Amino acid sequence: MTAVTDRVKREKAGAAPTGDARRDRWRKHRVQRRAEFVEAALRALDEHGPDLAMEDVAAAAGVTKPVLYRHFEDKADLYEALGRRGTEILFSRLVPAINAELAPVPRIRTALDAFFAVIEEHPNLYRLLARGTFAGKPADSDVVAEDKELIATALSTLLGDYMRMFGMDSGAAEPWAYGIVGMVQNTGEWWLDRRSMSRDAVVEYLTRIIWAAIDGLAREYDITIDPNLPLEANKVVQLRSEQPDAG
Repeated sequence: MTAVTDRVKREKAGAAPTGDARRDRWRKHRVQRRAEFVEAALRALDEHGPDLAMEDVAAAAGVTKPVLYRHFEDKADLYEALGRRGTEILFSRLVPAINAELAPVPRIRTALDAFFAVIEEHPNLYRLLARGTFAGKPADSDVVAEDKELIATALSTLLGDYMRMFGMDSGAAEPWAYGIVGMVQNTGEWWLDRRSMSRDAVVEYLTRIIWAAIDGLAREYDITIDPNLPLEANKVVQLRSEQPDAG
């Protein structure tokens, strides 16, 4: 979690008002410009793939490389900005899906579909972040691993809340959460490379696997959960990208 904490601290420091109106307006302008360049980088990723160069990003933004470097210290800085944008996109889809007031199986299916929808729409962004390099330069942070840690930690809390609600041993919540997140991530990477089945199909298979584990464990405690009936309590998670990109 150290990398996540450091990233959030840097963003909060950059976003804090200085009390100087002129300086704050200029900082706000720089933040807006950085955001525009990040969106241009996403377009360049769609066109050139994860091997894109800074020249490709500059061309997509309609500026020269020197202009781009006025807003990003180096390639690693742009990589981290892309990582933050990817986290925002993922969490904006995933959190509402995880917290949906649905029956267990539809809720699992909705959450999985949210993840697979994001990597389907932004495959090259995911490949870039998973690779951990930009234009041949190793990145200073592993955004995919950081997000995996955040999601697994939140899911552990969610599972623990439900297990305690049903009078079950919640000690299994953490390894179970990390196992689920690892399985989904690995399956997602396999699916992006192979595309041997539709998104609906892979989501359905994973839904069945995850539900079978939940149902099997519950039955060991003589608990029967209707997969198509909303639970009495809708436990939720708080999972979000802490701050917008700061220039």
